[in-house]
Parts: sequence; structure tokens; C-alpha cells
Amino acid sequence: MATYAPPVRDQQFILHDVLNVSDSDIPGYDELDAEFTGAVLEEAGKIAANVLQPLNAVGDEQGCTLENGVVRTPDGFGDAWAQMAQGGWMGLDADTEHGGQGMPHILNTATGELFSSANMAFQMYVGLSHGAASALATHGSASQKATYLPKIYSGEWSGTMNLTEPHCGTDVGLIRTKAEPQKDGSYYITGQKIWISGGEQDMVENIVHLVLAKIPGGPDGVKGISLFVVPKFLPNADGSLGERNNLSCGGLEEKMGIHGNATCVMNYDGAKGWLVGEMHKGMGAMFTMMNEARLSVALQGYTQGEVAYQNALG
Repeated sequence: MATYAPPVRDQQFILHDVLNVSDSDIPGYDELDAEFTGAVLEEAGKIAANVLQPLNAVGDEQGCTLENGVVRTPDGFGDAWAQMAQGGWMGLDADTEHGGQGMPHILNTATGELFSSANMAFQMYVGLSHGAASALATHGSASQKATYLPKIYSGEWSGTMNLTEPHCGTDVGLIRTKAEPQKDGSYYITGQKIWISGGEQDMVENIVHLVLAKIPGGPDGVKGISLFVVPKFLPNADGSLGERNNLSCGGLEEKMGIHGNATCVMNYDGAKGWLVGEMHKGMGAMFTMMNEARLSVALQGYTQGEVAYQNALG
């Protein structure tokens, strides 16, 4: 049976003996003394080893299932998400104005390493939610930030990234998903996206989709792409959940080794969405999330190397 021992001592060595983080002039780093980072990493390590790692095999063996439009995650994933949310791990480095803990991003990376080594499929839900929040925090309106960020950072809601379509992969400029403007300032989003990690799941009450689409009459190619926030349930003015939006999971894809993460085909059938950032500038806005995701994928590489190394030694 695979095991995992959080390498907190090694992380502390890197932070304080190699990087000397507390001596850095980066804002907030002066508070990162060894006692403080050690306490944070020890607590993250407990969750990684005692909560997430035991669910790794469960997730891979059970996988996710699609039942009447609802994706059921493997046994224990919902409870694990609740523990992560209760501990404030979703918004560790997020702005306190929106419910985060305001810690430097390097700590979020370090704790994310532990979580990913223990259970990469689970950590992908967390990572994508964080990325969606980062894009909204950078490019969203004041209203969008107030509506979505506190809910994502609290773990009540999650987030996704919707780019790829069945007829185009790397050439995003060929996307056909359209966004038709409405009189109330919203848009009706229609199209299909594939390979959407966490596109549907049962651990949260609402899922916030960031969707690339084209507004009719815009430029061709990537210059005509805009970014939209399209929630599964439409939020009311008081933050409560309103009616179900016109979107659904049309199927589940398989990715080797991460069956515990729902990889979805997402169908948007006139779903209500709102423009994030400027019209036709969606690629630039989405790159905030995409670049964060690229760093997360790099992190996944060495986290799996760490746990593989540990088990090879054993």
C-alpha cells in the first residue's frame, strides 16, 4: 500500500536555509519566520497524510460517476473538502477583504505541494477554484469580486476553466461558443466545452465557470474572444442561490491516474453569463488563470516524483 510522509523538514530547509524568505523585501515575507511556516506546514501535512492520502486509492478505484446530470465524487471526497474549507486552506493567500487569510503565495505553493503529493486528483478541484478566483480578482468588476470571491475562498463554491471545444484543441481562436448580449447587460452563452476538470461535482453548492466565448460581430480568431463568468446557479442579490442556469454536464472523460477528478463535457444552452474584463480581451484575462494552472501542473510533476520516491525507498 502506498504511503506518504509530508517532507516538512525539507520544505523548511528550502524556505529558510536556501531562500532565506524572512530576509526578502517581498511584502509579507518578513513575517515568514521558521516557527510560523513550520506551524502552517505541520497542519497542512496532517491533512495531507491523514485525510487526503487515504482517499487517493479510493478516488482512483471508484472514480466519478454521472447520475441524472449530477457527478458523484468518490467516497470521502466531500468530507475532505469540508475539512479543507473549514481550515481556510482554499483562501490561504487570498486578500483578507474577500475572506482570505492574506498569507504570501509561497505558502500556498508549499501547502499545495503537500496536498498534491497526497492526492493530486482532489487537489485539482482546489487548484482550479483558486485559479478562477485569481482571474476574477484581477479582471472582475467590484460586483463580481464581492459576489464570487468570498464564496470560493470559503469553499462554499468552486471554480473551473472552460477553453477547449470538440473541434479545436490548441488553436483556441477557432472556438464556436457564442455569447449573445442581453438588455440587462448579461449574455446568453451557447456551446460545448470538453476536458473541463471539476465541471460538475457534488462537493459544493455552486460551481463558478469561467468560459471563453465570442460575441457576434467581433474580430476573427483570438482577437474576438471574450471571457464570461457563468455560475451553475444564479446568485441572488443577497448572495443566496437562485435558479439553475442553463448548463449541464454531458459526459465524463477518463484521465489515467486521476479518476477522482471529474473531467467533464460541459454543455451551455443559452446559459446566463457576465463579461469579465473588456470585450474581446478574454484571452488576456483567462491567461491569469492559465498561467497559474501551468505552475500548478509543474508542481504536480515534482509532487508525484516526491511520493514515488518515498514509496520506492520503502
